[in-house]
Amino acid sequence: MLTIDYDSKKSIRKAFGEELLELGTKNSKIVALDADLSGSTQTSLFAKAHPDRFFDVGIAEQELITTALGLSLEGFIPFAATFAVFAAGRAYDQIRNSICYQKSNVKIIGAHGGITVGEDGASHQALEDISLMRTIPNMTVIVPSDYEQTRQAVRFASEYNGPVYIRLSRMDVPDVYDKNYKFDIGKAVVLKEGADVSLIATGDILSEVIKASEILKENGINADVINVPVIKPLDCDSIIKSVIKTKLAVTIENHSVIGGLGAAVCECVSENSPCKIVRIGIKDTFGQSGKPDELLKEYGLDAESIANKVIELKK
Repeated sequence: MLTIDYDSKKSIRKAFGEELLELGTKNSKIVALDADLSGSTQTSLFAKAHPDRFFDVGIAEQELITTALGLSLEGFIPFAATFAVFAAGRAYDQIRNSICYQKSNVKIIGAHGGITVGEDGASHQALEDISLMRTIPNMTVIVPSDYEQTRQAVRFASEYNGPVYIRLSRMDVPDVYDKNYKFDIGKAVVLKEGADVSLIATGDILSEVIKASEILKENGINADVINVPVIKPLDCDSIIKSVIKTKLAVTIENHSVIGGLGAAVCECVSENSPCKIVRIGIKDTFGQSGKPDELLKEYGLDAESIANKVIELKK
């Protein structure tokens, strides 16, 4: 039985920083780069321990990516970190033409993804980055949901030969996974099984989705809860297996409903086992300044709003 302590929360960004430090201590080929945000992205942990392998390029995201490319061509494994809105937006051309076209071994960390950036507001809330990154050939896109999944995703990226985009959130989240969890690039994770609806979620709102499934159960609705940590390559098989059973899929993501997880699931399901799909996310608009919890409620991404939407669909 899945049990979540919703009051105990950990930082996904810190999970990245701690895992990068551990990996870099073991492997001298790992280098870290940042764009004047090392305190926020947590590459500062690596910088303090390995200053000779840390490069702060300043507020120059295109330079961040091209410098990472150069280091990869010399046999290093670069982790280039900045806010997701700057990585995917300002450096898109460099990521597409310099990194992915050549299948370069560069790992891009897009921190502070989604509206849960909070008070920084619309200019810093990346709501389009998953869409941008998953459409580029050769790019692997990972959106971890908690501390342990993040550490294992970063470990995978360090061992994988090719471009990887890992999206991190600013908001602290409860633990969903423990040390027994094993990250698998080809598999989504079925956390709960039910026959009435498939709840398909990625990223930092996974715990809200699990809480929503508990509310639904109290209302006589049993949900499949599927965590999709890897948007590309998508585990279409697990999704199809679920929707064949439930005949109703609801995707939930801290991202625009255009081009992200919801779009990927729609593409998968429409081509294999068409059924009704409802996408919960940001509805083709910019975010705004506010507390993360307030914004989740405002945009219908909190547990109660998710549950109410599913109850309405099942009437």
